[in-house]
Amino acid sequence: KEEEYDILTFEGDPTRLAHAESFLYHLLKAVPSAFTRFDAMLFQSNYDSEILHLKESIQTLELGCKDLRTRGLFLKLLEAILKAGNRMNAGTSRGNAQAFNLTALRKLSDVKSTDGKTTLLHFVVEEVVRSEGKRCSSQNSISEEEEKEKEYIMLGLPVVGGLSAAFSNVKKAASIDYEAFAKTCSGLAARAAEIRQLVAQCAVSGGGGFVRDMKGFLEAAEEELRVVKEEQTKVMELVKRTTEYYQAGASNEKGANPLQLFVIVQDFLGMVDQVCIDIARNLQKRKTSSSPKSPASRISVKFPKLPANFMSDKSRSTSSDSDDDF
Repeated sequence: KEEEYDILTFEGDPTRLAHAESFLYHLLKAVPSAFTRFDAMLFQSNYDSEILHLKESIQTLELGCKDLRTRGLFLKLLEAILKAGNRMNAGTSRGNAQAFNLTALRKLSDVKSTDGKTTLLHFVVEEVVRSEGKRCSSQNSISEEEEKEKEYIMLGLPVVGGLSAAFSNVKKAASIDYEAFAKTCSGLAARAAEIRQLVAQCAVSGGGGFVRDMKGFLEAAEEELRVVKEEQTKVMELVKRTTEYYQAGASNEKGANPLQLFVIVQDFLGMVDQVCIDIARNLQKRKTSSSPKSPASRISVKFPKLPANFMSDKSRSTSSDSDDDF
């Protein structure tokens, strides 16, 4: 701006200017609004990619919420965690919790059994793997108990291990920068308003093709931004309802990331993936090291009582709830 002002107010001999300054001098004398026009054309050239990115983020959030609303394996895992927590807290005031704090999902691997040989996460995932394998198995095919257990694990692992891939939209939603997402639409609208003022000023002196092209672009862009803003508002309401379904009150926490549900679930799915890898590795070790007559490997596991902040009466993460809550 300062350089532009200096050139426009230059009253000396223009032939004495350097090549760059001479070019700018003649350009700005002919078209005083040249720089602002360049900015407007740059905005126009970048607009499509920016609005497309915003639309893709809106769609990702919508699909991520749809994934979380699907009553399937994810809710089975949550129910298994809830049942395990209530069993561990039996005899206390927290032994009949209706749900648990979702942030506790990240801490399940920190809760170890009393003998220190396994974690609550590993125990729950293995139980769900076994349950899914049993459901897939032709139950009369094997008579020995240990072989049945191995078959259940082998059949259940691909099912539970595939959850992360099935929740690809949730993981994509977790990577969205909420601050940028929230500001993009209003930022584009503000720039469009500035350019409309420029177009009005240029139209006074004719403006030519620039005014004509920009008017057409602005009319289409402003209408598109209005529609996208409505879609953005709707999808954030959907995100809020989904968050409230899984943990009542979480969406009202001061300073909380409105997309934190996706981040928590992404972290949890990564932990589940790692447990599935560990289970598969241990199963392979047992195959190569155990004798044919070795006893069934299921052993009773005991855990200490969970801390108070694990269990909650506010969340609604059990399958007894209605889809109307979304």
